[in-house]
Amino acid sequence: MNYTLQVIKKSWVLGESEIRKLFHDPTELITRAIQPILWLGIFGEALSTARAIPTGNYSYMQFITPGILTQSVVFIAIFYGLNIIWERDMGLLQKLLVTPTPRLALILGKMGSAGIRGLCQAVIVYLFALVLGVPLILTASSMVWVALIVLLGAGLFTGLSMIIASIVKTRERFMGIGQVITLPLFFASSAIYPISIMPAWLQTVAYLNPLSYMVDGLRGLLVTGSLAKLPSDMAILVIVTAVISIISAYMYPKVVV
Repeated sequence: MNYTLQVIKKSWVLGESEIRKLFHDPTELITRAIQPILWLGIFGEALSTARAIPTGNYSYMQFITPGILTQSVVFIAIFYGLNIIWERDMGLLQKLLVTPTPRLALILGKMGSAGIRGLCQAVIVYLFALVLGVPLILTASSMVWVALIVLLGAGLFTGLSMIIASIVKTRERFMGIGQVITLPLFFASSAIYPISIMPAWLQTVAYLNPLSYMVDGLRGLLVTGSLAKLPSDMAILVIVTAVISIISAYMYPKVVV
């Protein structure tokens, strides 16, 4: 019980310190907002006009908005491991590791900070979608569930990025591996086209891809209103995030090697 309380307390302290850094210098949020705006404003509008992708009774802009929201959250989270490499190079990580702070708290603090950044990105995507006239379901309950999915997704891919950071030694190599992981995950999901139009082998990959379940949950909440798959989507995200957290906590001490 004492360990659990210590993890919660330390996670909150570490997460809150990261959030304060963000609000003191929001430049990162502004620059990160450019990518989803370009995807929605250019890619989404172009394919919506072409009508090349079947999206049922919904416009392509409606279909792609949850996918772009997912993409923006994942792209923030997956490069969070850069902070670990920077802290190691500056000697800050070694100081953290000699404190009695539980390794799991160090991981959860980073995940929480990435989750807040993800929520800020979600607000930006919402606002821009509304400017473009994309009809979305915006109710109090849907917003709560969307926030939970964003937090889980950000935590999952932040944990994955910290696993990568525990293996590689340089920021340049980390950036290369991050790109190799994120782009295939994004394109092998239901973010920008339905799984049904993929070849059989890619459908298998998509069903194994946790990003697909994040997109599926957001699409049900924001576009279709169909929540039949929401419990299974949430369960998969919770399980994968928990597993990634444990692996990250186990590997975290090795980043100083």
